[in-house]
Amino acid sequence: MKETPFACNMSSIEPSQRVGHIEIMKELFQSVHKINQVQNGFKFLSPNENNVLINLMTFIDKERLCCPFFSFKIEIEAEGGNVWLQINGREGVKEFIKEEFSDYINREL
Repeated sequence: MKETPFACNMSSIEPSQRVGHIEIMKELFQSVHKINQVQNGFKFLSPNENNVLINLMTFIDKERLCCPFFSFKIEIEAEGGNVWLQINGREGVKEFIKEEFSDYINREL
């Protein structure tokens, strides 16, 4: 299987949809309560409120188009229903995530 390029395809999200994508990204990452490092990525914990699941799916739907080298995983805790979003990928992705999402997160990666 051929490995996807480690480069963003900014033209994959229509300009009319990019503003909405950024707004959802801001809302999601500003609600993060906890960040855990995983191999070649991070897990972000958010409370299950304010349509977080819908926003996560919308975010992933667009983000995977422009960054096909990301892997995504959503985990919902049994008690309390808090939501984990894991983003990772091959070597170098962790540093890319730090650069790409640090403006939207109220915590240090």
